[in-house]
Amino acid sequence: MRTRRFGRLGFVASELSLGTWGLSGEAYGAVYETELERIVELAQELGVTLFETADVYGGGAMEKLLGDTLDLRTTQVVTKLGTVREAPARKCFDAAYLKDALARSHDRLKRETIDVVLLHNPGVQVLREGDAIPFLREEQHAGRIVGWGVSAGSPEVARAALDQSADVLELAYNLFTAKALHELADRIAQTDTAVLARSVLAHGLLVGHWSPNKTFFPHDHRSARWTPDALKYRISQLQAVRQMVGGEVLTMRGAALRFVLSNQVVSSAVLGVRSQTQLRQLVREVGEGPGYLPDDVLSALPEWLQKAGVEL
Repeated sequence: MRTRRFGRLGFVASELSLGTWGLSGEAYGAVYETELERIVELAQELGVTLFETADVYGGGAMEKLLGDTLDLRTTQVVTKLGTVREAPARKCFDAAYLKDALARSHDRLKRETIDVVLLHNPGVQVLREGDAIPFLREEQHAGRIVGWGVSAGSPEVARAALDQSADVLELAYNLFTAKALHELADRIAQTDTAVLARSVLAHGLLVGHWSPNKTFFPHDHRSARWTPDALKYRISQLQAVRQMVGGEVLTMRGAALRFVLSNQVVSSAVLGVRSQTQLRQLVREVGEGPGYLPDDVLSALPEWLQKAGVEL
């Protein structure tokens, strides 16, 4: 497992990190209880040092899983705060709420110092006018967190986070949603901001296994993500990704993940696996890079994607 410097925070983390939303059962359906600990243990065996979670994943169960399973000496944890699931479900970024939420995260994670705390999809106004960022800066100064940042749901929020000198920025980045990060890349590099890339396989779309008539169970978040027509269109665009497969690039999922890691402003790519098999496959298919993709593929890729209706 290769490592990368995690922005100006200075520590070194694995270029692949393990996300826990999929493990919680809330994203794609239930995961066998017996698999959860094994997946986290396998990730450590394979060299993963960075683990991404949130205080609401599984009602705190995913933080507890990491607290019970991770080696404190060799791993780092990124957690997210600010989502309230109790009815009515809402966002809350008041300092008083965040203080209590962070204390609970410390307890579940069994860490006196949490490596990174992110605001969980806040709006621009929260970043510009609220007391969330002053609170996180105080916690950082006190040594209770190493760094802070924002999990951004839009380019506007990502820019506002950079305006506030966030240490870490988490945002969706894959072959179909690359434009925002590419537009911010120079600024990210200049400020030495760490980047966590999530949704690297576009929630499974870029694996390339779905038929045009693919349907999802109602409890799977993807059932509301695309209309049937939108999903058919997205699947038709995968021809551009198929052209990337060849030589050492064995599969479409491998091509998609290698694309993410080819961007050097990415500090770590978050994997949303739900089984040991998926984890082993992705770690293996990244290959021995860099370079992750052949130069001729990287040169031709913008044209392939443009013809498919995707803008890099």
